[in-house]
Amino acid sequence: MSEPAAERHYEPVIGLEIHVQLKTRTKMFCGCALSFGEEPNTRTCPICLGHPGTLPTTNAEAVHFGLMIALALGCDVAPRSIFHRKNYFYPDLPKGYQISQYDIPLARNGQLGDVRIHRVHLEEDAAKLVHAGSTGRLHSAEASVIDFNRGGTPLVEIVTEPDLRSASDAADWARLLRATLRTMGVSDVNMEEGSLRCDANVSIRPVGESTFGTKTELKNMNSFRFLERGMEAELARQEGLVRDGREVEQETLHFDPQTGALTALRSKEYAHDYRYFPEPDLVPLAPTEAMLTRAREALPELPAARAERLESEVGLPADTARLLAFRGELGDFYEAALAADGAVDARALASWVTNELQARLGDVEDPADSRVEPAALARLVAMVGERRISQSAAKEVLDVLAAEGGDPEAIAAERSLEMAGGDEIAEIVERALEQNADAVEQVRSGNQKAIGAIVGAVMRETKGRADGGEVQRLIREKIGA
Repeated sequence: MSEPAAERHYEPVIGLEIHVQLKTRTKMFCGCALSFGEEPNTRTCPICLGHPGTLPTTNAEAVHFGLMIALALGCDVAPRSIFHRKNYFYPDLPKGYQISQYDIPLARNGQLGDVRIHRVHLEEDAAKLVHAGSTGRLHSAEASVIDFNRGGTPLVEIVTEPDLRSASDAADWARLLRATLRTMGVSDVNMEEGSLRCDANVSIRPVGESTFGTKTELKNMNSFRFLERGMEAELARQEGLVRDGREVEQETLHFDPQTGALTALRSKEYAHDYRYFPEPDLVPLAPTEAMLTRAREALPELPAARAERLESEVGLPADTARLLAFRGELGDFYEAALAADGAVDARALASWVTNELQARLGDVEDPADSRVEPAALARLVAMVGERRISQSAAKEVLDVLAAEGGDPEAIAAERSLEMAGGDEIAEIVERALEQNADAVEQVRSGNQKAIGAIVGAVMRETKGRADGGEVQRLIREKIGA
């Protein structure tokens, strides 16, 4: 007897489709310059507008970037791939079809982290619909306008296998992919500007089963936080339907991050709905060994490999290594600082970069653009390790470095922030013992908590420049406790 649906436990099954706008100089099949934020319809030509009698020409640099992405994801590059016409009729598609790849894509069978890559293919972007009310320029509530500047922009589409089992894991994996693409320099991967767009195919199935449930598609999430929230909402909706004995319909949905509502856009299309056929005006792509070598040699150290190196060779905690690797600008600053001062503790430096420095960057995303030099931060952290300056005093020095730049040793000396020591600290301890005779007797009598009053007196006189542990050692040594 089968278990009632209301009592079953379900697991998510998630696959992602990511569209990446490539950072080439020109569009995919014509010579129009790429742009963002230009006046509408100023970056167009007869080819990308689909005028009769025009012929497309494949952008060689877009192919190069596509090969780089395929190799970075460990894919098998097809010896010969072809472009197809994907036919559908939206007002933002001037030709009435999109040039894409169908049954013979650029590459297949890759992997990033624990997620398998189903395919990587090249295509062109559609134009952009601007609906009334979104710009304030139109008065009719039912009017829309089209900006054709984006039409024809080179895209790489990356399709994963349905290997993800939670919304948070899917969002984390998408962040890893974005960091990988950013490190490679093939795209700006700016979700707000649309250069990275993510669709999620979501379904549920009873735990322990291997068959897939009916999937729905969430379209064009423009932030990882919204992507995660949208998937969680859809998973909850599907589970509610199944527990009530209803069926999930295959459809495309929109998630509104403002209200948390899911809205059906259309029934999900199938491949035959697009009436694919080979693009007769473009020759097949047949990458040569020279093209593959150029793409392979252009690959930098990728974030996953960098995180592994920082953890295994430098000795950083896994979470810290991932943060520095996935935020490449932080990782670059950290490694420059590490190389600048051989006396600095690698783990301590990583903590200062990811916590204290990052908190002081404000709107500056890349610490290399701040006033803090890598060598200056490394020297400051080394001074803390050498007990020349306290943690709190070092944070004060970092405030100055972030605002003005400079040398941490000079700043500490100028502001009298260096740790008190030697004869100076010994004299201060002697005075504190004389001024706190009662506390001295209590410590000698076994009340160890009473030492706090003596330590506090020393710290007040030194304005926090004394090392608490060393102060306690000197006090105990002098009173024989």
